[in-house]
Amino acid sequence: MAAAAPPGGRRRGVLFDVDGTLIDSSYIHTLSWWGAFRQYGYDVPMADIHHFVGMGGARLVDNLLPEGRDRSEDEDIMASHGALYASHWASLRAFDGVKDLLGQCHAGGLAVALASSARERDLQVMREVLDADAFIDAATSANDAAESKPAPDILQAALDALGMDARDAVYVGDAVWDMKAAAALGIPSIGLTCGGINAAELRDAGAAEVYSGPRDLLDNLGSSVIGGLLALQPNP
Repeated sequence: MAAAAPPGGRRRGVLFDVDGTLIDSSYIHTLSWWGAFRQYGYDVPMADIHHFVGMGGARLVDNLLPEGRDRSEDEDIMASHGALYASHWASLRAFDGVKDLLGQCHAGGLAVALASSARERDLQVMREVLDADAFIDAATSANDAAESKPAPDILQAALDALGMDARDAVYVGDAVWDMKAAAALGIPSIGLTCGGINAAELRDAGAAEVYSGPRDLLDNLGSSVIGGLLALQPNP
């Protein structure tokens, strides 16, 4: 159900990527893809893999494996990655400041959505790790989009779930592909370097601002582009 608009005003909100942005999982995904590729005879350097983490699995595989490969194995490779990643569920941790950040956005009257392209079960596990459902109005998974990032489908699905327009949102992510997806919809984006991508790359991809992680963003929330949305919210 879409979040209701406050009396006398449009609903504004923040869309958050999850992997590498709220949950410290980018390198776990990198390791899981590396292992999956090796199971099928592909020796892909971890640095190359990490660059593409944040894309959907099909796009990532297509970018990293040879064009003339046996594509009938792609689904099996993705399933292997999923199984390897699941073996690390118990190790997943939220970054410092995440719950407070989500709570502060919620308390300020902003709608909050998790705009994730993770598998549905992975997303459920990550929501348990976040322990912040009281502050989350909507969440997407890979099932909600035809195309993965850098296509903007996941972000549009999150906007639709909130009943909001792109002009009323800010997107927070950690990957180049997050910034490009937001730019496709004209949504201002905030980049976080906690996923392992440096500030210059995030800015080049379209990030309006860059912070080291959720705690850094929370500490500067009032002066950030999210702070601009908070200032537009009607007084309670």
